[in-house]
Amino acid sequence: MTPEITFPSLLDIRTAHARIQPMIHRTPILTSSAIDRIAGCEIYFKCENFQKVGAFKARGAANAVLKLSSQQQSRGVATHSSGNHAAALARAASAAGINSYIVMPSTAPEIKKKAVESYGGQIIFCEPTLEARQHTLEEVVSDTGATFIPPYDHLDVIEGQATCALEIWEEGLSLEALVAPVGGGGLLGGTALTTHSLVPTCKVYGAEPEGADDAYRSFQANQLIPMANPKTIADGLLTSLGNLNWAIISRYVADILTANDAEIIAAMRLVYERMKIVIEPSCAVPLAVVLKYPECFIGKKVGIILSGGNVDLGKLPF
Repeated sequence: MTPEITFPSLLDIRTAHARIQPMIHRTPILTSSAIDRIAGCEIYFKCENFQKVGAFKARGAANAVLKLSSQQQSRGVATHSSGNHAAALARAASAAGINSYIVMPSTAPEIKKKAVESYGGQIIFCEPTLEARQHTLEEVVSDTGATFIPPYDHLDVIEGQATCALEIWEEGLSLEALVAPVGGGGLLGGTALTTHSLVPTCKVYGAEPEGADDAYRSFQANQLIPMANPKTIADGLLTSLGNLNWAIISRYVADILTANDAEIIAAMRLVYERMKIVIEPSCAVPLAVVLKYPECFIGKKVGIILSGGNVDLGKLPF
């Protein structure tokens, strides 16, 4: 781990959890005996699909906003995102009574544009390229003085995401494995930090699509390998693993397991049919890998973080 960086301690994570209480739900943990029989293990689903803005992102965004100084808050916050972080940051800023500037590609889905607007975010559109997003963000920050809050490679965001696992362990479950999806790595990194502090004997696994497997390849090579041309139905996991998160994951995560799109869709459908709840494709990846790699989970008590439920119901893949 990079020596000059101090990662959030358990006290930091507990303090963050208290800090963000007014802005989040304490999401439920659900079980399904039918899925347990199919998987051959006892699964506890932490339902962040029921979280504010429909995803765990509400935690990190709220924590980052609330930790700003009064001077920083007076100038607002900014980010570039076309996903859940955009809505989460806009909502957190609105709740704190400050401005938010959200750079979004012109091709972003209408439902996501409307979500940001509904939370009071000021959208600045750009061309749908990473270069355009970064350049437009730099202009916005220069013009407004707003603080850039990135979606995952940020200590306060990681600290906020770590509160999800804290809630799991506060339930007193004797889990032997805990599985979280990995894209940028904020949720997995935070989950690994909390679990290592509280129950170091529990194995933490990252779940990743085969079509966007930079975390898996990085883990195998023992060095950070950037994403190249990702392609998967799990659109929330297309981003490259962040540097800060890689430093945590490489030290505290047991393994990164992958599933292909067909396996992800099958797991997603299983949750819809047996649990009667709405999840997005990215959210189904942990269950997909639990079903795919029974040798890691058979007969064990397994926690799965259902990361979000923001899916276009008119375009379900089954």
